[in-house]
Amino acid sequence: MRITMVKVLQTGFFTSVQDLGRFGYQQYGVPYAGVMDERAALIANLLLGNAKNNAVLEFTMTGPKLQFLCTTKICISGGDFQPKLNSIPINNNSVIVVKEDDILSFGAKKSGFRGYIAVLGGFLTDVVMKSRSMFKNVTQHQTIQKNLLLPIKNAVTIEKQSNASLAVNNVYLEEKIITAHKGPEFHKLTIQQQKKLLNAGFTVSKNNSRMAYQLTELLPNTLEPIITSVVLPGTVQLTPSGQLIILMKDCQTTGGYPRVLQLSNTAINILAQKFTGDELVFSLI
Repeated sequence: MRITMVKVLQTGFFTSVQDLGRFGYQQYGVPYAGVMDERAALIANLLLGNAKNNAVLEFTMTGPKLQFLCTTKICISGGDFQPKLNSIPINNNSVIVVKEDDILSFGAKKSGFRGYIAVLGGFLTDVVMKSRSMFKNVTQHQTIQKNLLLPIKNAVTIEKQSNASLAVNNVYLEEKIITAHKGPEFHKLTIQQQKKLLNAGFTVSKNNSRMAYQLTELLPNTLEPIITSVVLPGTVQLTPSGQLIILMKDCQTTGGYPRVLQLSNTAINILAQKFTGDELVFSLI
C-alpha cells in the first residue's frame, strides 16, 4: 500500500486525531490524551481489522466533512450523527468502502456526544512521544484544520463493497450510572457527604471538555486542600466551593484538590458521551 490523503473540507467541532494515548511522559507534565470513548474507537478499529491503537478521528457534537483522495475502507462508531457517503446515508459500526473523491459528511446528532471515524490502517499523522494524539503544545495542531491533508494508506486492492457490520449494543450512550472506586481522600468525607455523593443525582454543567467535566450540583465541603498529588483521567476532585470536577483524557497530571472518587474505564466511556444537562449518578464499585 502507498500513502495518500484525506482532505478536510469542513472541520466539525473539536475534531482531532487520537489513538489510545500518550504514556510514559506524565512526570514531565504531559497529559495522557487519547480517545475519550475507548469502547467506540476499539469497535471501529476491530471491524476494520486494524490494530487497537491505530489513530482515529474523534469529533464532538458536529461531524467533519472529508474528501477521500484514494480507495480505502472506513468505519464510523460512537454517537449517531447520521453519517452520509456522497449524500447517501450509511450506518454506524459497518465497514464501508470509499473510493477516490468520495465525500463523507454528517447530519444532526441523534444520540451520544462524540463520534469516531476509523480508516483502514489508521490515520498516519506524525508520532510525537510515541502517540499520534493531538494535544496543544505537544503536536503541531490541537484539532484538524480546514484543507488539512491527513495521510492514510491507499488500499488499491479493494474492488467491491464488503458491508461487514457488527450488532453493537449502544445502550451505554443513555446510561446514567457512573461506576467508580473510592478515591484516596474518600475516607476524609463525613458519612453524610459520602451518602450524598453516592445517592444524589448530578448534572453535567456547561463547562465540559476533553480536559474535565464540571458538575452543576455542589457537595458541601470542609476538607482542606491536599499536597499536590498525582491525578488521572477519571479522578473526581472536590473543590473548596463544593464543586465536583471529573478529570478527562486531556487533564493535568497533578492536582491539589481532594480526590474523592476514581471512575472505572467503562464510566469514562459513558461520561465521554454526555453533554450539558445530562444526568448521572455515582455507583461505588
